[in-house]
Amino acid sequence: MSDPELSKLPSPERVMMRRRLWQLAWRAVALLAAGLGLVGLVLPVMPTVPFMILAAWAASKGWPEFEAWLLRHRTFGPPIRHWRERGAVPRRAKWISSLMMASSAVGMQWVPGVPLWARVAVPAVMLVVAVWLWLRPDA
Repeated sequence: MSDPELSKLPSPERVMMRRRLWQLAWRAVALLAAGLGLVGLVLPVMPTVPFMILAAWAASKGWPEFEAWLLRHRTFGPPIRHWRERGAVPRRAKWISSLMMASSAVGMQWVPGVPLWARVAVPAVMLVVAVWLWLRPDA
């Protein structure tokens, strides 16, 4: 390489800074997803496992210790491992998710001010998600 081409390359400090920023971004995504998953433990309308799967995935990009902790966790570990190994979802989770989506779809029909397009589109999306969910293997 000629000298002008070498000067266009980023400095080692810039490369390390960029890596560190990406690592912090992945950690932030992992923490946000884990936080939303923890909210799902107390709010029945919020799912826990999908957010924990997302947290483990993000942690695998920038926080291997947190990923390992999630995978070893007594409650969160098995669903994450089942998803990674076979894309599997426990049958109980399928039932709970389907019932929650159905009750939400029916309940939103009685909420005043919801536009017609939303009264149709939201339940349609929920139906697509439920069908996709039931096509996943059982854990």
